[in-house]
Amino acid sequence: MIRVKICGITRESDAQVAADAGADAVGLVFHPASPRCVSIEMAASIVRMLGPFVTTVGLFVDAAPARVREVLARTGVHLLQLHGSETPDYCAQFGVPYIKALRMAPGLDPAAATANYPAAAGLLFDAWDPLVAGGTGARFDWSRLPAPRDRPLILAGGLDPANVAEAVRQVRPYAVDVSSGVEVAPGIKDPQLLRDFIAAAKAASR
Repeated sequence: MIRVKICGITRESDAQVAADAGADAVGLVFHPASPRCVSIEMAASIVRMLGPFVTTVGLFVDAAPARVREVLARTGVHLLQLHGSETPDYCAQFGVPYIKALRMAPGLDPAAATANYPAAAGLLFDAWDPLVAGGTGARFDWSRLPAPRDRPLILAGGLDPANVAEAVRQVRPYAVDVSSGVEVAPGIKDPQLLRDFIAAAKAASR
């Protein structure tokens, strides 16, 4: 069964709707330049509310290590998602599992990029934008994804309730990740779009 992560959560109510609809993980953005950046206090409240069986993921982009450690200590997020140019040594220093996000820039060799992060718990592939680290709503060419796969592959970039079933059937990823595709505004999720996305993804993987 496909796993589903809802990223860019900024409100307890959206986190609860996602969990009730069957989301496996929620993403909390700690990148100050993002319109979905969440405070440590709100993130800690969301983590407490969801409990241990919905994975909470803290997303960072080239953050100072001290900032990452502060968020880990004060929120209790389960997993890191590192979305910038972080090195393998940087990613491994925090003592918690991490997902390395790779943006599919022109000329990127996905297989070679994946091999650079042998300790990553999973690899997330997202659309590339020269100015924005993620959440663009843009899609990339799925045929560029690496095969075979030695670790879980998480597909992001331009997914929404209308195309996620196609993505699941074509790519067969471990998980799908959505942010802007289920929003009415940056960081504000639409409850029905959340439910529709999760239902479509799960149905396509049966």
